[in-house]
Amino acid sequence: MTEVGGDGRVWLLSGPTSSYAMMLTERAELVHLHWGPRIALADAEALAAEPGPADWPFESRLDGREEYPVEGGPRFVRPALSVRTPQVRGTEWQFASAAQEDGGLALGFTDALHGLRITLRYAMRGDVVERSAELVHEGTGPAVEVLRADSAAWTLPEREAWRLTQLHGRWAAESRVEQVPLAYGEHVIGSRRGHTGHQYLPWVALDAEGAGEEQGEVYSCALAWSGAWRIAVQKLPGGLVQITGGTGHDASGQVLLEPGRTWRTPVFAGLWSGGGFGGASRAWHAYQRAYVIPDADRVRPVLFNSWEATGFDISAPQQLELARRAAETGVELFVVDDAWFGARVNDRAGLGDWTPNPERFPGGLKPLADEVHALGMQFGIWVEPEMVNPDSDLYRAHPDWVQHHSGRTRTEFRNQLVLNLAREDVQAYLWEQLHGLLSAVPVDYVKWDFNRCFTDAGWPDEPYPQKLWNEHVHAFYRLLDRLRAAHPSVAFESCSGGGGRIDLGVLSRTDQVWISDNTDPLDRLDIQHGFTHIHPARVMAAWVTDSPNVQLNDRVSSLRFRFVSAMAGVLGVGGDLAAWSPQELDEARVWVSLYKDIRDTVQLGDLYRLLPPRGGLSAVQYVRGDEVVVLGWLQAQRYGKPVPRVRLRGLDADASYARVGTDEVQRGAVLLHHGLRTGLKGDFDAGVYRFRRVRP
Repeated sequence: MTEVGGDGRVWLLSGPTSSYAMMLTERAELVHLHWGPRIALADAEALAAEPGPADWPFESRLDGREEYPVEGGPRFVRPALSVRTPQVRGTEWQFASAAQEDGGLALGFTDALHGLRITLRYAMRGDVVERSAELVHEGTGPAVEVLRADSAAWTLPEREAWRLTQLHGRWAAESRVEQVPLAYGEHVIGSRRGHTGHQYLPWVALDAEGAGEEQGEVYSCALAWSGAWRIAVQKLPGGLVQITGGTGHDASGQVLLEPGRTWRTPVFAGLWSGGGFGGASRAWHAYQRAYVIPDADRVRPVLFNSWEATGFDISAPQQLELARRAAETGVELFVVDDAWFGARVNDRAGLGDWTPNPERFPGGLKPLADEVHALGMQFGIWVEPEMVNPDSDLYRAHPDWVQHHSGRTRTEFRNQLVLNLAREDVQAYLWEQLHGLLSAVPVDYVKWDFNRCFTDAGWPDEPYPQKLWNEHVHAFYRLLDRLRAAHPSVAFESCSGGGGRIDLGVLSRTDQVWISDNTDPLDRLDIQHGFTHIHPARVMAAWVTDSPNVQLNDRVSSLRFRFVSAMAGVLGVGGDLAAWSPQELDEARVWVSLYKDIRDTVQLGDLYRLLPPRGGLSAVQYVRGDEVVVLGWLQAQRYGKPVPRVRLRGLDADASYARVGTDEVQRGAVLLHHGLRTGLKGDFDAGVYRFRRVRP
């Protein structure tokens, strides 16, 4: 809901529990008023009537108060907008218009010297505020170079001290939670890699009064962009805090805006929650299921992926045998991973040649897909369209299609180069290859990988080559959108060596994401714990693989522990089923069947992080309607100490809850205040606990 004050200079956006307000001062400056608990328009107008800050020598009264600080004039903070022409740098803008759009708000400004129209857009989705900016060159003068155009600047209320929470990591160790006191100055996170990156998720949260998992105020924001990005959290000398964020990793130029051209930033979404980090998470999850993720109300199937079982050594008969075993365990989607195409017998060849290897798949992929369908499963494949091996037919024909600088060495990671997807001929080639493949083979699922970063982001003969940083991402989005429109029954997974491309932008175009190449069930508990601070279980793919875990650490863990760890999201199996014993296959069948019984609650329910993974007992809980599911893991039991009860959340204290599969009935108040006895013991034990609210 958007409301406008009586003088037309105060705007208030409100959701179910929160509000966001701003005003235009008498000097036509757009300043922030309120972001926090829901207020009335009269409250926003009362804030607008308060006197502004006093002038201080060497300081600006605008810094830390403006809705969208630009470079130029009496401002010293990091600007959200920085532009230049050969003669003039910076912006001197004037307010031009205000309009309500689709329940949201659009505020327009003009810069007469540059011929720019700048529109700031706001939309309230639940309690999430979506913000973005648009630049249009309406003049006839020279092109305007956009050095920096952030999506938004978020202003926090005055508090004594703030704590910053972020998700950091690296390959195979993504999404780990870190909390630090916010010091004066700037804290900057981002990616200079051309994709979202394993090092940080584009999300930050701040709290000022010791917020916990279920209590206290938390301010958080997340960027919907899958390329290079930057978020800067600034604590200004007077104590005010402002957060800016958007595309690009520095201010060296992103867009050359010719007359008549438009540039739109991605969304930078913000959320206030009064329910601690858990309340913020559930609000983020609900927002993504309602407004971001395609077909989010549909649960995802149990899949089998062949990578850890077979690596590059694959063939049609071998894949079919794995498919038979997967079907017998209850798997619903069989995915052939790398090495089905071209000369792909290792990671040194074949990328770019998206036709089945004739020796490994003499009849192509269709016979295998038909066999998989006959077994009652869907069929999926792995692709990495944005990459090419130098040893490939594609590269030999078009070496100019890769990102490179003339006269410089072409850096290879994993023996591959990055195609310049900003080129229209590269886009046309990939559309032809992928659309042709999906038209010829009954594919139900595509795992889309991205296994290296930008290093030589050059574009010889292009007058403004740095535009490829953004144009690559937009072309990736367009290609995905076009494929989804042409093949609406095909689901897509985003992968980038695990969790290297996860953000609200890619999630608006994919059905699930691969959050880490690390499939060790214990490590995964930490990775999943951090991931759920922003993203829901509905998109969190997790596999059960072999023990010992030969990919990373040779850790030995029980099949029970591995399954319950993976059941916290979208369950998958990635072990070598051909080597599993009859007893293991029987046990797997039981776990898969149980997961199917609970997955509606896990994937679509409200998530509560009951106990974080800190070496002993950890647990998560899901609630959907009358259904309750608790997953518990015991890493190690020390000194014979009894395992503590787990206090549940989100229940009706006055109701009774029947333990599914037993005759046990417990009161909600008892489960809330005294907790659940898990019965776990020893090392690497785990359990699934189901309750159903009993209606009187």
